[in-house]
Amino acid sequence: MRALIVDDSRAMRTILKGILKGLGFETFEAGHGKEGLERLQEVGAPDLALVDWNMPEMNGLEFVQAVRAQQAYEETRLLMVTTETDMARVSAALEAGANEFLMKPFTKESMLDKLTILGLATPGETGN
Repeated sequence: MRALIVDDSRAMRTILKGILKGLGFETFEAGHGKEGLERLQEVGAPDLALVDWNMPEMNGLEFVQAVRAQQAYEETRLLMVTTETDMARVSAALEAGANEFLMKPFTKESMLDKLTILGLATPGETGN
C-alpha cells in the first residue's frame, strides 16, 4: 500500500512515516497542500493521504477539496491528522471529502484504530 503524508512539520512527517512504514506502507511526503497535489501527479493515486489542516500555500481543507474534485483519486482515503478540534472544522473536512479525522497529539494505537476503520489495517496489527 502507498501513503502520502502532507504536513508542514518535518517532525510530524517523520513520526507518521515511521508508523506507516512499520505497517508496510510505501510513503511519500509533502510540506503543504500544493506540494501534495504535485506529489500526487508524480506518484499517482495512493491508498491513503494523511493531511494536516494548518499549512502554508494550501491548507488541508483546500487540499481535500482539490483531491475530491479529481476522479483519479476517488478511491484514495483521506485522513485529517490535525490539532483542529472544533466540531465545525471536523464537519467541514468530512463534508469536503475527508474519510476520517485524527486529533494531534495521537498515539500509535489511535492511528491504527483509524487505519482499521478505513480498511487499511487489521485489528491487533502492531506496526512494529
